[in-house]
Amino acid sequence: MIEKRNKSAVVVGAGLGGLSAAISLCAEGFDVRIVEKNDKIGGKLNYLEKEGFGFDLGPSIFTLPQIFRDLFARAGKQMEDYVEIEKVTPHWRNFFEDGTRIDLYEEEDLMRREVEKLAGAKEKNWAQFQEFLNYGRSQYSMIEGGFFSEGLDTLWEFLKYYNVQLNNGVMDYRNSMSKSIEQRIDDPHLRMIFEYFIKYVGSSAHDAPGYMNLMPIIQFDYGLWYVKGGMYNLARGLGKLCDDLGIKIDLNTEVESIEKDGFRKVSGIRLANGETLSADYVVCNMEVIPAYDKLMGINGRFLKRAGKKFKPACSGLVIHLGTDREYPQLAHHNFFYSKDQNKHFDTVFKKGELPEDPTIYLVAPTRTDPGKAPAGCDNIKILPHIPPIDPENPLPESAYLEMKERVIDKLERMGLTDLRKHTIVEDTLTPIDLQEMYYSNRGSIYGVVSDWKRNYGFKFPKQSSKFKNLYFTGGSVNPGGGMPMVILCGQKVADRIVKAL
Repeated sequence: MIEKRNKSAVVVGAGLGGLSAAISLCAEGFDVRIVEKNDKIGGKLNYLEKEGFGFDLGPSIFTLPQIFRDLFARAGKQMEDYVEIEKVTPHWRNFFEDGTRIDLYEEEDLMRREVEKLAGAKEKNWAQFQEFLNYGRSQYSMIEGGFFSEGLDTLWEFLKYYNVQLNNGVMDYRNSMSKSIEQRIDDPHLRMIFEYFIKYVGSSAHDAPGYMNLMPIIQFDYGLWYVKGGMYNLARGLGKLCDDLGIKIDLNTEVESIEKDGFRKVSGIRLANGETLSADYVVCNMEVIPAYDKLMGINGRFLKRAGKKFKPACSGLVIHLGTDREYPQLAHHNFFYSKDQNKHFDTVFKKGELPEDPTIYLVAPTRTDPGKAPAGCDNIKILPHIPPIDPENPLPESAYLEMKERVIDKLERMGLTDLRKHTIVEDTLTPIDLQEMYYSNRGSIYGVVSDWKRNYGFKFPKQSSKFKNLYFTGGSVNPGGGMPMVILCGQKVADRIVKAL
């Protein structure tokens, strides 16, 4: 039985971060209400049903199930009663222009067999692979023990907590992610694979701090999963949990403003229909910069400085194809690598241009869930990373469509023969669409970029620097983007609010 605190919170946005914060606060005895502008919950965890094909519009990979279980446990529930997950194997299939194909497995014997396919000394390649994972484990252990579990939020908190590890060099923060990979791995294919784990946070391996090499451990030690029946069933499960807890969710409800109450407080929100919802706390699941700008009218120098430090992570060209044939060479998750991945990173993240030859992430969910396409057909999601919208020089729709054709050309060249010819259903989302659908900052998918020089790998803090009872959650907030991280963010928001009582 949840003991009531006589405190209220209103949550702006029913993305995963907002749902997590709402559930966590409700479990602490708060009266909670969620308002969402779209017609369904889940935020970027979205779906499209079209002519027998079921497309996951947003996240496609489920990792770190323990973080999700913790959320349900806070409410006195078991995740398995709301959401079923199953392991995906292999984790990824990696395709290279030279014809090399490498699968990633959680099982050591299967992974060793894959590594030994590579040119060069088999024992050396395998030894380096294992040593790299051990190094990644050391980074994961440190970050999980403080940044994740303690919900560290500022550079000062980080330095105070990690003083010894920073000073004795155990934490890898001086090198970039790619530099630390280069120092430990000789094989060029393995280097590219480990670099592209940065896809989880939409950043560049050239700019992210070395400790971000913790990301392979998320898969190799904790597994890679799929939500049975489709990824959106996670949102449905969280929605059912909200119903069971009595959390009211208003869909198709646009927020016009977060209302200020004096100098350092907010009093609630005003809806587009003129209704005002008062609350002791406001938790905003809209990204921080658009929220300050659109909902509070705070911009000018403050947002300009914040925009430089907390630059948006990359966007993507999201292409969904239904084909009238299957492509048996595909696994559930696939990567088709650029001939020059260094150039790909620099083009997207330094020049802010559409890449000529991107590394492409491709999902074929029917390998695990045949019901996502009609019999004999394939359901294919294609996602190359591209820059967010440049508001001063926005690209026309035609530029994105031209890139789409280059992407299809590349996939056909690398083995998906006659992909155009066999496409019978199609849907494409550009950064323009993503910005309109989710109010993401410049169409970003992953929130704030992880860049040591700009922000030390930090995102916005959970508590507003301007209003003491305004909090933020989601991919633009620590610990950052990706489903487990935004679920964790919502929980840590609630912890901070409770601690401040």
